[in-house]
Amino acid sequence: MKVLVLGSGVIGVTTAWYLARAGHEVVVVDRQDGAGKETSFANAGQLSYGYSSPWAGPGVPVKAVKWLLMHHRPFVFWPRPDWEMLSWLSRMAANCTERAYRRNKGRMVRVAEYSRVALAALREETGIEFDHRARGTLQLFRTQKQLDHVGDDTAVLDEYGVPWELLDPTGCIAAEPALARVKDRFLGGLRLPQDETGDAFLFTQRLAELARGKGVEFHLGASIAGIRAEGGRVVAVETDHGDFTADAYVAALGSHTPAMLRPLGLHLPVYPIKGYSLTLPVTEEPAAPVSTVMDETYKIAITRLGDRIRVGGTAEIAGFSTSLRAPRRETLEHSVRDLFPDGGDIAAARFWTGLRPMTPDGTPIIGKTTLANLFTNTGHGTLGWTMACGSGRVLADIVSGREPEIDVSDLGMARYG
Repeated sequence: MKVLVLGSGVIGVTTAWYLARAGHEVVVVDRQDGAGKETSFANAGQLSYGYSSPWAGPGVPVKAVKWLLMHHRPFVFWPRPDWEMLSWLSRMAANCTERAYRRNKGRMVRVAEYSRVALAALREETGIEFDHRARGTLQLFRTQKQLDHVGDDTAVLDEYGVPWELLDPTGCIAAEPALARVKDRFLGGLRLPQDETGDAFLFTQRLAELARGKGVEFHLGASIAGIRAEGGRVVAVETDHGDFTADAYVAALGSHTPAMLRPLGLHLPVYPIKGYSLTLPVTEEPAAPVSTVMDETYKIAITRLGDRIRVGGTAEIAGFSTSLRAPRRETLEHSVRDLFPDGGDIAAARFWTGLRPMTPDGTPIIGKTTLANLFTNTGHGTLGWTMACGSGRVLADIVSGREPEIDVSDLGMARYG
């Protein structure tokens, strides 16, 4: 079967890889001139399987107000007359209950854990390299209140058999020795030993090359104008490079997926949540992180990628704006300077922003649509890199008519009615 994948980010490329591996003829179309050049380009770098959690949770609306009042705030909101944004916010607020949080986190951990297994198998099969490290993730708590709420997450981790360790400051330093220099800045941490790190852009680029070796055809620099459907099926995708036709179509366009599918009568509650990152060279090895440290107060991830440190975070609701805002850089700099003051050269850091495709319940939208030959693989939010391999493998199974290895009954767009 010929399958057309729309999008060459980490989700689109992993989808193409698993489809080709299943024996399909695969074509990928993207407006960029290379794979992984938008949201996948400079994300935080962590493969946070156990840390996978929805933003919507009990108390989040109140926390959001407090975050807006912080000087180095993790959440930024730019009000605008945008019906899609208001609808998304309303749906997210409806998910801020204990019951919804547990349900949504369970879904996310299920996909993430499957992705961990899938990535391990992919590495074994191909030998792909992407500045990978398997040293766990440390969620660092600066306050007693943060420590007191650890049980909310560990209960779900226990349910899915995800190992975890609650550490005192000495244990945190054992996991991340450079923190000994700032031991007065934190009270403890939650370590997830199975979490990993890696460069998503490097992975996407190299997997695209491996996919080409399996016969996947990439049409890059081709802007998609629209999708044409007739009789309950997609019949063509229109681009400035001409029309593309296939037997099946996969929409993996991140935050741009809803606008592309809306003319077909498909309404996906996916909204762009803007994130920022800094990438700085390591200057002093013993003073740098060995894996990922999540600064819980500022919601910032500080990750080791080879000879670089990636600092990623901030949730900014600003539509499709990709402007680089100086205050966001200041927050990233503050966190890394506070925890790893001698680890990297902040003056030499590269500043970047990307749009994360977020659903109101945090769970990606993977599977069939109401059009017989159209499928989606989008809405992964901050966890596209974490969930990429599992999502791509599941989607390839669905397209192929095979039973996926995990439950996918609640991952499709049907859950939104």
